Amino acid sequence: MAMSEAALGLGSNLGDRAAHIYEALRRLANHADIRVKALSRLYQTPPWGPVAQPDFANACALIETGLAPLGLLDLVKGMEVAMGREPGLRWGPRLIDIDILFMAGISFDHPRLHLPHVDMLHRAFVLVPLAEIAPDTEIGGMRIDEAARRVDVTHVVPWQGSGREA
Repeated sequence: MAMSEAALGLGSNLGDRAAHIYEALRRLANHADIRVKALSRLYQTPPWGPVAQPDFANACALIETGLAPLGLLDLVKGMEVAMGREPGLRWGPRLIDIDILFMAGISFDHPRLHLPHVDMLHRAFVLVPLAEIAPDTEIGGMRIDEAARRVDVTHVVPWQGSGREA
């Protein structure tokens, strides 16, 4: 089976945010079709959208996978549900969120998934951790580290949480 590199964005803003991200990574690493290659540090970031909610813990991971884009999407969305994520408002609070940011060499446009992720080059909470682990990767003709320098990173701060947050 041919392996492809992919990047994932992980976030949580309910309960023990860091633990939820690390549990998602453990589940990914234990899957036969996934090999976790790199993980960024955790960052605390403010929420997006109109709903009042707690700050997020965010991180990015580089993986290798033999899964096709929709197969990887089904896997990560199934992991979210298995971990206890419940349907809710768009951009609302969530126990775990796993987004596929890109799959190397793949441009994919489907009603369920667009690769590379359509908003990633505008989101500091994605670009800062991704620049740690994939600075030279080009998306849309721009290197990740360059894109990270072009966004406001004021509110993306290294994780200070101790775990077991309410």
